[in-house]
Amino acid sequence: MSEHAFRGQVTLDGPSGTGKSSVARALAVRLGAAYLDTGAMYRAATVSVLDAGVDPQDAAAVTRCVGAARIDVGTEAGTELVRVDGVDVATRIRGAEVTRSVSAVSAVPAVRRLLVDRQRALVAGADAIVVEGRDIGTVVLPEATLKVYLTAAPEVRAERRAGQLGVTDPAEVAAIAADLRRRDENDSSRADSPLRPAADAVVVDSSGLDRDAVVDRVLELALTAVGGPA
Repeated sequence: MSEHAFRGQVTLDGPSGTGKSSVARALAVRLGAAYLDTGAMYRAATVSVLDAGVDPQDAAAVTRCVGAARIDVGTEAGTELVRVDGVDVATRIRGAEVTRSVSAVSAVPAVRRLLVDRQRALVAGADAIVVEGRDIGTVVLPEATLKVYLTAAPEVRAERRAGQLGVTDPAEVAAIAADLRRRDENDSSRADSPLRPAADAVVVDSSGLDRDAVVDRVLELALTAVGGPA
């Protein structure tokens, strides 16, 4: 089967630092599929909250703010398009300010319902799509063609995130590791849509694998899921 013959949805869930984004983008290119980073959507929502001067812990105010914001997230693997009310925030959403507040904003049930509706609308417009996030296989697309939960050892994840940020100082790497643990705890323990593998997800541990090896593995799973040879 041709890679571009794939039709359906691949969900890639998992914690930060597992390589989800790079794997999802590369997989989408290989499959000729659309790509959706749902984490970017929550980060964009967080930008709207911060710019409005709203306390991320104030659920009602956060919900009003996000509901009023125009959040646009692109679905092309080769281009990162993230806008809030027409302003490009693709770089800003990866910064420390947004990272500190995104878990609180993401934990608001009404915000999750609002953004899940937007995510499903984007997915509905694509014949083939790779969607990455934290609750895609469990909540957003429970009937997806293939569900993958990507994980890695905590120390590996911290090193990868430090590499992405250009950080080499051991103390800063340790701080990144602590931040990842905090984010994992927040995301795994929230009452609404906690971070966990779907019951029928394939768990892929990327600790000892480079990106290309992980992409090859998930590509094989995707083609097998639609009845084609790997």
